[in-house]
Amino acid sequence: MQSAYTVLILLTLVSLSKLLGRMIPLPVPLPLVQIAAGALLAWPTLGLHVALDPELFLFLFLPPLLFVDGWRMPKRELWRLRGPVVALAVGLVLFIVVGAGYFIHWILPSIPLPVAFALAAVLSPTDAVAVSAITQGRLPTPLMHMLQGEALLNDASGLVTFKFALAAAITGVFSLTEASLTFVLVALGGLAVGVALSWLVGRLRRWMIARGWDDPATHVVFMLLLPFAAYVLAERLGASGILSAVAAGMMQSWLDLLPRQTSTRLLNRSVWSLLEFAFNGLIFLLLGLQLPDIVKAAVSHETTLWPTLAYRCLDVLAIFAVLILLRFIWVQSIWRAIGVIRRWRGKPELVLLPTARSCWLLTLGGVRGAVTLAGVMSVPLLIGAGTAFPERDLLIFIAAGVILLSLVSACVSLPMLLRGVSQSADETLQREVQQAWKLTAEAAIHALEAEDVVDAQAPQDAAQAAMATELKGRLMAEYRNELESYDDTDEARALAEHMELLERRLRLKALRAQRLELYRLHRKHLIGDDVVRKVLSELDMSEANLGAVG
Repeated sequence: MQSAYTVLILLTLVSLSKLLGRMIPLPVPLPLVQIAAGALLAWPTLGLHVALDPELFLFLFLPPLLFVDGWRMPKRELWRLRGPVVALAVGLVLFIVVGAGYFIHWILPSIPLPVAFALAAVLSPTDAVAVSAITQGRLPTPLMHMLQGEALLNDASGLVTFKFALAAAITGVFSLTEASLTFVLVALGGLAVGVALSWLVGRLRRWMIARGWDDPATHVVFMLLLPFAAYVLAERLGASGILSAVAAGMMQSWLDLLPRQTSTRLLNRSVWSLLEFAFNGLIFLLLGLQLPDIVKAAVSHETTLWPTLAYRCLDVLAIFAVLILLRFIWVQSIWRAIGVIRRWRGKPELVLLPTARSCWLLTLGGVRGAVTLAGVMSVPLLIGAGTAFPERDLLIFIAAGVILLSLVSACVSLPMLLRGVSQSADETLQREVQQAWKLTAEAAIHALEAEDVVDAQAPQDAAQAAMATELKGRLMAEYRNELESYDDTDEARALAEHMELLERRLRLKALRAQRLELYRLHRKHLIGDDVVRKVLSELDMSEANLGAVG
């Protein structure tokens, strides 16, 4: 029962932290509020203590978070920005692993070099959600898409590199050639498993829908289990479970466009929004709860408390400064190289901001968050039989410190860098949304034009047929206010019910024609994922408001 009480307390705190964050006059990001709440709860007076199993922590939190990141990532924008995104998500990760790894081993010789590489790898994943909360939509769209793409891919590249470095630290054996080949095989295997399993689940759902088994709760449960199944299956096959979860999410975003699944999509969005909020909140709360234990464990082997703690904090500050420096050097170099290449190819610049400001926004926008914490918490307690993992407590202390410093520095610096930047909505997105509505409305009108409103099986007189034709014309002209009032006779009521049912049927047909046109535009890459989600959400809500049509 104690575990159940603890879970309920933590979930209550997650929900209260959102309210508390809105009450604070300063723009403090929610993760910092949740870390502070967890630390307060772990204060000796309250004394809430949560013991974490590293493997369970990794399995419980990472697959669903990576899955939903893959699901929501705008794929067209990711493809358009593939050069800078891959440079940030793969090249920068390797640059940080090597540069920061050697620096960590140099400044803290007690940390073996493979373990230092593992720590640098787990410090490389970034959190675009925290950046979005701090900037409140003011960050230019191309830069936000770069950070989102980087956060999605470097979660995978950083954690896969982390696992390789961890294996080298445990076994003491490392070969660059073998590791590179294994990395490629593990990565491709994970992607293949995620795509294949997600595709099979999509086929299963289609088969169920074709037989009338379209209960929304059943389909949503399949979606909830999919990231865990993809992760476990890939790990069992020796592939990357992390990349498998990401690939399953990206594949499912296409398969989610199934017909006759309006209620399922609505429920699915609500459930995943709830889970994402709860899981992210729980991770940062757990960080706050662990802070006293982390600090205590990091200085437990020293004779003096405060001097040792001060030196440890200086070590964290130095490591964070090196991470910022390495990221700035890489971003500046890649940014200039991409600018030269685009000018040489005659293409416009990616953003309209000055180059220096763009580089600093990308540099300081590399906030560390939930994935870093989940990864470092997964470091095993033992390296062998009876042998403790070297400096595990110090690794967690450094990771926690870097997370806090990155959040605080972003809170201070990003609003300053964004001064004078317009907060207007993205004009390209607005144009695409308007174009999508225009084309889907035309598709609805064409579908209504082809619809025979006269039911051959139901007896109708001339007056009913004329009224049905009039109703059809008013729907195609775009929505009348209401059907005329009828006499309160049985015949009039029956006629009104019949016409109401006909109106709902026609509206449903028009909405489904709009949805099919939206899918066609998406398949032809004429609109992006953001536009699809926005328009599809409104179409689904309109269809749900119609209710069941007999």
